[in-house]
Amino acid sequence: MDIKAKINEIVEKVKNDKDVAANFAKDPVKTVEGLVGVDLPDDQVKMITDQVQNKLAGKADGLGGIVSKVKGLFG
Repeated sequence: MDIKAKINEIVEKVKNDKDVAANFAKDPVKTVEGLVGVDLPDDQVKMITDQVQNKLAGKADGLGGIVSKVKGLFG
């Protein structure tokens, strides 16, 4: 699975779906797990949610380290 693509997909869903955005604001970890369809340990999903939050805030894409950490988690 392409982690960068998945993060971009999640960002678009949060931006374009007010229900997803509300759920993401309340519980980003559970929302991301639901969107990717994989139950991962919260600390691993947290790395992804941090990147989604950074993209939503317009911060630079710092995926270099995260890709190696979560590579293979999605099968």
